[in-house]
Amino acid sequence: MNQISSSNCAVSGASFMLAASLAFAGANTLQSVLPWQYGMSSTGMAFWQYVIASVLALPLILRIGLGNLRTSHPVAHEIRAFVSALGVHVFVYGFASGVPIWQMVTLLATGPLFIIVGSVLFLGEKVSTARILAALLGFAGAIIISGVGTEGLGWHTFVPILASALWATTDILTKYLVLRGERPETLTVSLLVLMTPNHLAILLLVNALGGVLPAGLATGFPFALPEGNGLWLLLFLGALTAAAQYLLAFAYRDADATYLQPFSDVKVLLGGIVGWIALGQVPSVWFWPGAILIVLASAYIFWSENNKAPQGLATA
Repeated sequence: MNQISSSNCAVSGASFMLAASLAFAGANTLQSVLPWQYGMSSTGMAFWQYVIASVLALPLILRIGLGNLRTSHPVAHEIRAFVSALGVHVFVYGFASGVPIWQMVTLLATGPLFIIVGSVLFLGEKVSTARILAALLGFAGAIIISGVGTEGLGWHTFVPILASALWATTDILTKYLVLRGERPETLTVSLLVLMTPNHLAILLLVNALGGVLPAGLATGFPFALPEGNGLWLLLFLGALTAAAQYLLAFAYRDADATYLQPFSDVKVLLGGIVGWIALGQVPSVWFWPGAILIVLASAYIFWSENNKAPQGLATA
C-alpha cells in the first residue's frame, strides 16, 4: 500500500511540475512580447505582473479563509518572497542587457544543480546517483540548446545563472515550509501577497542606488500600463503567474525537490515550442538534440523512481 501511495505521489508531483513548467513557458513568452511589441518596461511589467496575480488570488484567499493563512514561519515566508522577487528583477535585467532569449531561458536549467546542493545541505535530502545523472543530463541539454560554446560567454551571460540560483533558493524554501506542514494554499497566497510589496521595495532600493548600479538597472518607477491587446496580455501574464505558483506548491507537496527538478527542465523545451508557435522564433539546429537530452533526463528519473524494488515485500 505504501509503495502504491508513493508511486501515485511521484506521478502527481511530476504532473503538477510539468503543468507549472507549461505555465512558466507561457509567462516567459509574454515577458518577451510585452516589452518588445508594446513598449512596456521590464521592471514595470514585473511589478504589475504580481499585482495582477495577487488580485486574482483574492477569490482564493476568501475561499480558504484568512484564518487558514496564519503561519508559524513568517520570516521564512518573507525571505522566500524577497528572494523570488529579486530573481524576477535579475531575470528581466538580463533581457534589458541584451542577453539572447535562448541563453536567458536555457541557462535557467542550472537550477537543478543549485537545488541538489541546497536540498542536501539545508534539507538533509538524500540524492541518488540517478537524480544526479538526470540533473547533469538536463543541464547538458540546456547548454547545448543555448549555444554557449559557439557564441561565447560575456559577464551578462551569468545574469540568468544568478536568477536561477535565486529561484532555486525559493524552491528550497518552499520545500522547507512544506516539510513543516505548510499547505499549498498558504504557500501560494503568501507568496503572491508578499511579492508585490517586495517588488516595490526593490524598485525603491534600485531608484535610491541608481548612481552606483549598472546602467539600465535603475529605471525609476515605470507604472504605465499598456493599451489594447497589451493590457489583456498583461492580465494573462498575471494569471499564468498565479497558476504556476499554485501548481508548484502542489508539486512539492507530493514529491521532493531533487526528484522534481529534471521535470522542471522541460520548460526549456516548452519555452522553445511556445516561442516558435506564438512569436515565430524558429529554434536553432542545436535546439532539438538538447531538447532530447532534457526529455530523456526527465523520463529517466521518472522511470528510476517508479521502478524501485519495494523493500520488505516478498516476490510473488
